[in-house]
Amino acid sequence: MKEAGYAIAVYPGDGTGPEVVREGEKVLAALAEGGPAPWHLTTYPGGGQYFLRTGREWEPEAEAAAESADAVLLGAVGWPGAFLPNGDIAGRALVLGLRERLDLFANVRPCKLYPGVLHRISGHYREVWSPQNVDMLIVRENTEGLYTPVRGRLTRAGQTEVAVDSRVITRKGAERVIRYAFELARHRGRGAPEDGAVRVTCVDKSNVLEGCRFFRETYDRVAAEYPEVERDYAYVDAFTQWVVRNPEHYDVVVATNMMGDIITDLAAVLQGGMGFAAGANVGTDHGMFEPVHGSAPKHAGKNEINPFATFFAEHEMLRWLGERHRDERLFAQAARLERALAATLADGSARTYDQGGDCSTSAVGDRVADVIRSERR
Repeated sequence: MKEAGYAIAVYPGDGTGPEVVREGEKVLAALAEGGPAPWHLTTYPGGGQYFLRTGREWEPEAEAAAESADAVLLGAVGWPGAFLPNGDIAGRALVLGLRERLDLFANVRPCKLYPGVLHRISGHYREVWSPQNVDMLIVRENTEGLYTPVRGRLTRAGQTEVAVDSRVITRKGAERVIRYAFELARHRGRGAPEDGAVRVTCVDKSNVLEGCRFFRETYDRVAAEYPEVERDYAYVDAFTQWVVRNPEHYDVVVATNMMGDIITDLAAVLQGGMGFAAGANVGTDHGMFEPVHGSAPKHAGKNEINPFATFFAEHEMLRWLGERHRDERLFAQAARLERALAATLADGSARTYDQGGDCSTSAVGDRVADVIRSERR
């Protein structure tokens, strides 16, 4: 426990990032009312738009703050026309760069459906899945795989003839993320909605790809250390239809980097869309938390983006900090936040455009903050 409070470095980033972060700060402020906040926020500029203005992705003090902070809260990164000289998006340092620099080897994506959340299927807003049937964690390896910078192009006379991306799967990388998934399943404890079984599903393409065979071999070796956790397997192509058809079967899912990137966005549909999808990038010593909907340039400045993903990212941040520092204050605040989010969603009073409503980003933040305050009265 830190008596002086936990240092949280905030990077609003690009597009709608500053809009959702502003509402996130509003909600954290509401949680802190009535006593000294167990955290303090410091905001730093950076990203693609900052690069276009300054020629830099961020300033040295912003980079140093990420390494020294107790946690990082990121809005979004990316802006049309903002690219580095090597072709990477400007602002990469705030996302992929921090994952590498801070060794944030596990990307944890909660996929939980709350009562009152609607789905847009075939142009209609409605309830499709029963809320009690969607409650899983997807753990994606976050530092290697296809995103390792082992790539290049063969160019002759100004024309690209060959482009190569190489996937790297290491023993260390696979083992630690798989073990993290098993530990999450063990401590989460509640099991899959279908049958209560505590299970970890390995998603790969081991019938074709050598790296996936190695990943599955590592999974089996780690799984032997957790006899109380059920083993489960799925080829990634089959998983994409199974998770939609029977989401209640899944408790914790683990996958390699690129496959995990794809299936987590698919799974977001089960919880109501990307407006509710939060990501926790965690390692041994550091954690970075973000809504995963991106900067959404076409919605920027319109006060219409769904901020719930940011609120859920903050929930994950408070829980992670609480576990890391064994601080019951943070567990209590995380529980308060989740109750407020669930209550707001259940009464349908804060539906943004992606839910078929017309509530503004700032109005959603006001509503959640009011619900938090009402609990204290």
